[in-house]
Amino acid sequence: MARLLAAVLAVLGLLPVANWIVGGHSAPWYTDRLDGWLSGGAIAVGVAVIASIALRRWPHLWRGGAWQRLALRWKNGGRSADAAIALSVLLICALVSQFVLSARPLLIDEIIQVYQARIFASGRLWLDAPLHPEFTSAQHLLDWGGKVFGQFPAGGPALLALGTIVSAEWLVGPVATALASFIFARLLRRIEPRDGTALAALLLFSLAPFVLFLGASMMNHITTTAALLAGALALSHATDDSGSRPLAAFACGLALGVAASIRPLDAVAFAIPSAGWLAWRARGGMPHLLALIASGVGVAIPVAALLAVNNAQTGDPFTFGYIAMWGATHEIGFHQTPWGDQHTPLRGLELVNLYLLRMQTYLFESVTPALLFATAALLLVRRTSAFDRWMMVCGAGLMGAYFAYWHDGFYLGPRFLLPMVPLLVLWTARLPAELANRQVDERWSRGVLMTGVLSLVLGAAMLLPIRAAQYRNGMLSLKIDVEAVAEAAGVSNAIVLVRESWGAQVVARLWAAGVSRSDAEMVFRTTDICVLDDALERAARDGADANTLLKRLAPSRADSSQLVAMRYSADTFPRLLRGRTLRGRCLRRVVEDRAGFALFPPLLLARNNENLYLRDLHARDSLVIPAGNRRPIWLLLKTQVPGEPLRFLPVDRDSMYREWRSGEP
Repeated sequence: MARLLAAVLAVLGLLPVANWIVGGHSAPWYTDRLDGWLSGGAIAVGVAVIASIALRRWPHLWRGGAWQRLALRWKNGGRSADAAIALSVLLICALVSQFVLSARPLLIDEIIQVYQARIFASGRLWLDAPLHPEFTSAQHLLDWGGKVFGQFPAGGPALLALGTIVSAEWLVGPVATALASFIFARLLRRIEPRDGTALAALLLFSLAPFVLFLGASMMNHITTTAALLAGALALSHATDDSGSRPLAAFACGLALGVAASIRPLDAVAFAIPSAGWLAWRARGGMPHLLALIASGVGVAIPVAALLAVNNAQTGDPFTFGYIAMWGATHEIGFHQTPWGDQHTPLRGLELVNLYLLRMQTYLFESVTPALLFATAALLLVRRTSAFDRWMMVCGAGLMGAYFAYWHDGFYLGPRFLLPMVPLLVLWTARLPAELANRQVDERWSRGVLMTGVLSLVLGAAMLLPIRAAQYRNGMLSLKIDVEAVAEAAGVSNAIVLVRESWGAQVVARLWAAGVSRSDAEMVFRTTDICVLDDALERAARDGADANTLLKRLAPSRADSSQLVAMRYSADTFPRLLRGRTLRGRCLRRVVEDRAGFALFPPLLLARNNENLYLRDLHARDSLVIPAGNRRPIWLLLKTQVPGEPLRFLPVDRDSMYREWRSGEP
């Protein structure tokens, strides 16, 4: 098993397989990445050689046992030492959240999970749907049967709701990261007998930039990983000898059930091997069978709560929000994706290849490939423990699950593989011991270790600051404190019309017309946006339903091969037929896009209850702003110049009403 996993890491983690498959995903950055590894590796090896020579001349520096003494102190420190490391992780992660990620949800996934968390914190499972949802809709936000709620499983938002209660949603991730570090420390004390190796693995996990950056976010991967580690720790107790421990098995199931309530696919990858191991032990008689049953009861408790929320939201306990929103195209397997492409085994192979290639860089931000040590240790190991094999099976299951899942999960690194990091850092830390077991010459072992340490040090000095600056200076429009800008502009107790891009407006209107999210994406990507906009106007006038609208658009979609990117817009997918001349409303929308636009979804989280934020849909705004309204009306937009602030522009109510009455769209 170890060598098979090493082969997968070596091939898919070092070679650009995706670039050799025609079509689909690719890694155009691979050549630059390879050049960086070669140059960085040369520097690390060169310095390591010099350091090794120095250590050979002064052997007391090498054989002084400083690391062993430090590891012994950690071992003797017990829970207090583990808690001290976890508290350090909490502090670092909190600082990253505040000063790098601005303590704000930046990805649409984070925004909607925080939105759902606030619904939970208010004591509800959903909000009542508005009469005209197009003014407040967002991707991943369902308008289902008169209810509005997020598409994500309930466990992640429920944990974020704890942060909502104390007005610190940004702190949930750092706390979960610290908890994961503490649990991993307790697990290492049980499964790794070499103190120095255990401490190295703990520090590699706790200080890995990938773990800290993702943990500082409001994504649900770190909470899932903490739950999976808790399940692993409980399983190590339940299986450490021939005795039966139903309580430990129950705790294992409970932790895996919590993980399932957050990210079901990740939990399944760990739960199936766990159940298989406990079932194998159940051959030993009734006590072990009781342990297996106890683990099932543990899983059932949080899963039952999850299914109850599903039932309340979608009307079916086994229909998750994302399935209700996207249909069967969202499910795991090889089929059409929500964007209209086909997910095939080759595309799945491309994705796993990309995840592992990215992990080489994002895991440690080192100057050499991050997985080289783990790969080498897996190749060298002669014997593995039962728990090692369980971890490998879980890691392989996780990669297999995302091999069969269509989405490219990239944000702050290959986020889908975060639960594999404990396995990877453990085998990274084991390489020196495996070299010693193979009786490799001490000079070579010393050189390998020095190369690894220098790779980390050089990466921390040169690459990590660049990555932190990239995150700090990226996604600036999502880091703006809109409430502060509104207060500075004197905007209060007002209706604020948020001017989004033309493409975003069209997509929101497709949703409101009853077009499914999946169909809306495909139509938007394959239709001339002027034709699409005109069809929506016509459908609004004559009351056409979604099926009629799609039938009207079908002929124009036949020309999708003739579409070209609209160079006037910052959007990726608004397309125009080649050679189209812009006139009328199309020309006006393009001019508006060039003047600037803002993003509406972050405004869902605006806490200033005095202001009402609505998506600007031009003449359709009359549906939600009655003629008798006396509240001030403002238009919110942002120029497309990086660093430029949001602008609140006052709207003259009388001229706006006159324009609406004139029929100007």
